[in-house]
Amino acid sequence: MITHRQALSAAVAAYVLWGFLPPFLAALQPAGPLEILAHRIVWSFVLVLAALLALRGGWDWLRTSVFTRRALPSLLAAAVLIGMNWLIYIWAVNNHHVVEASLGYFINPLVNVLLGVLIFGERLGLGARVGGTIVLAGVVVISAGSWQGLWVSLSLAGTFGLYGVVKKRSSLTALQGLLVESAFLTPLALPYLLWLGPAGQFGHAAGLSVLLVLAGAVTALPLWFFAVAAPRLQFGVLGVLQYLAPTIQFLLGITVFGEHVGLTYWIGLIGVWIGSAIYLTLTIRDHQQPAVDEPA
Repeated sequence: MITHRQALSAAVAAYVLWGFLPPFLAALQPAGPLEILAHRIVWSFVLVLAALLALRGGWDWLRTSVFTRRALPSLLAAAVLIGMNWLIYIWAVNNHHVVEASLGYFINPLVNVLLGVLIFGERLGLGARVGGTIVLAGVVVISAGSWQGLWVSLSLAGTFGLYGVVKKRSSLTALQGLLVESAFLTPLALPYLLWLGPAGQFGHAAGLSVLLVLAGAVTALPLWFFAVAAPRLQFGVLGVLQYLAPTIQFLLGITVFGEHVGLTYWIGLIGVWIGSAIYLTLTIRDHQQPAVDEPA
């Protein structure tokens, strides 16, 4: 049985691994974004398939939760969205937009809130209203200073937010979902790698080839940690921890990657941080308050 401390450790591990993803992706150069994405898809499929086979679980879920008229289109959409998200993120890291990528994951929780209201009819709490307004103001300030990399932030937040909407309607576990999504994308990724052949980077240098294979583990491992942690931790705890990844990414962007952040960007980013802090604080408070019975 997994304890609360183990679940907390798993959540921290997941977000720290996601936070330190940029240096790993940068180490995969000179492979291009499409080649890196293709390897990430193919090796994720191989690794997750091996994990599920090792667990010796049944495969009835394929018939009941995948190949149905209702589930199949949603799962195809999830595969396309996560593929787009991965491709944009890989491109951003390898084209000196790590800071903009981190901003996308700072605003992603509030995008989720907005999509929850628009699609699922969820009520907008005080934290989301106040924090979201301040985050929006911060993004406007950043965009006023520079539009050049803002599309990276908004694309990452948007694709991952929509991916979350699709996943919310799925009954698959994290490993099952990743297997299905990578299985849908592998028929595109594998022929692309075969077409690249000697023109690709795989097989030219042993170190880089090993790293390309490890891209599957780097994709699947944090998702596995998250799947362990999410059902066992309070909403507020996960809400706080989810900002570990973009914070690490931002710090790596301005230190390791040497990206320049101008005054306007700093002002806007501070607004995003403050708005996110208000959103988290008020949302955690709301979830900690006991429900009040409605009068008869």
